[in-house]
Amino acid sequence: MNRKPIPSSELIINDDGSVFHLHIRPEDLADIVIMMGDPARVTLFATIFDTIEIDKQSREFHTITGTYHGKRVTAMSHGIGTDNIDIVMTEIDALANIDFKTRLPKKEHRRLKILRVGTCGAAQPDIPLGSYILSHISIGFDGVLNWYKDGEDIILKDFEEAFIRHMDWPKRLGTPYFVRASQTIIDKFKDWTIQGMTVSAPGFYGPQGRSVRLALTIPDLIEKLESFTHEGYRVTNIEMESSALAGMAALLGHDAATMCLAIANRHIKESLPNYLPLMSQLVRKALDALTA
Repeated sequence: MNRKPIPSSELIINDDGSVFHLHIRPEDLADIVIMMGDPARVTLFATIFDTIEIDKQSREFHTITGTYHGKRVTAMSHGIGTDNIDIVMTEIDALANIDFKTRLPKKEHRRLKILRVGTCGAAQPDIPLGSYILSHISIGFDGVLNWYKDGEDIILKDFEEAFIRHMDWPKRLGTPYFVRASQTIIDKFKDWTIQGMTVSAPGFYGPQGRSVRLALTIPDLIEKLESFTHEGYRVTNIEMESSALAGMAALLGHDAATMCLAIANRHIKESLPNYLPLMSQLVRKALDALTA
């Protein structure tokens, strides 16, 4: 780790002592962090908190820190996409592990426990709508982790090579990467979730095999994903953030994973538009497990 002061151009700290995008201060962040894409969902999440300590919003980043069953928890929105995960993960790690006065990494590392709770489309015909899918392995179509040198140390190269062969992957799309979630998080949820190998796509339409008016580079994407298996894993679902979250957390020394509620099935072409009651149940179950 770097032991020199981090320049203000690389880590911007606002005048009030908060980090640039999230607009929260180091003392605002709990050790348990629940993430979600929609800022409004943070408010829904916090309705089951026992107490609320801070409630701050900047752009798409909404943060509420409070307590649940006596444990301090931060609920935070990250917006859509792995580019936003790059921002959020970098800034919450800075809040935990950088001294904002000296701009030096702290001598003692603070390890966060992070769970992203989101929605997804199931990629297998036998996964019912309303299922809870835990991303044991994420497939990054996004490329974010490829920008970090040490990413090579955590990617699953054999999965990557098998996938590229199976998909006949076009070089113009860049190299997909495979990364595992934290086993610590997996162990807390494996008994009541579907084991997932999750695609993180850098878009909602073309990168997820949806065609509206534009032709696709991989027109049979869903069929190819459905038929890919490796070492007992199959592709279960598609979303837009899990790969960067799992990868950056592993590189930064945090425990992280993504759990999604399946609100669509891409194979049978059905959806579940009124999913909020199921999401509320998932939120409570997730918090119970994380704070036990």
